[in-house]
Amino acid sequence: MSTKAPATARPPVVHTYDDIIEEDNELPKWWVGTLLLCTAFGVAYYMAYSMYGIFDNPDIAFEKESAITRAKEAERLKAEGPVDKAALLLLSKDSATVADGAQVFTTTCAVCHAANGGGGIGPNLTDDAWLHGGAPDAIYKTINEGVTGKGMPAWGPQLGSKRVKAAAAYVITLRGTKVAGGKEAQGAPFEGD
Repeated sequence: MSTKAPATARPPVVHTYDDIIEEDNELPKWWVGTLLLCTAFGVAYYMAYSMYGIFDNPDIAFEKESAITRAKEAERLKAEGPVDKAALLLLSKDSATVADGAQVFTTTCAVCHAANGGGGIGPNLTDDAWLHGGAPDAIYKTINEGVTGKGMPAWGPQLGSKRVKAAAAYVITLRGTKVAGGKEAQGAPFEGD
């Protein structure tokens, strides 16, 4: 009979510092598995975005979405058609458009042109004299593009085409109303549409 000594388990390593016992226990398997999965995911994510370009990084994704938005806006503007005298005169006879234009005028234009259009810092819009043309398309152009030399801002980028058209339609309805207390006439007399 052989007398082999039984295998003994190695006792855990125990460290004691300041009466705090540090034992050498194994981490739970679920915790180690979670750590390995998260590490693998991080490496795959980094490679997918940075090295192989499988997914767009945020800058490229933003540029693609912006290009799509710009294309849709261009298509919408093409569908609306060109801004011409006839279309603006038609809009000036539509009460809903004129009401929208009055609201735009009150919030953006009245500061310079007075609430009644009689003029203040800006010229009187109710007389028959116009600095930059009183035709509907000229009014639209002045509102949309502004007159930087005279302090008139370009409202097109801020308001958008639809609201600029509404504001132009409202200003067309003011033309020739000659409100009391309005600023003196400036510019060339308007002959008619």
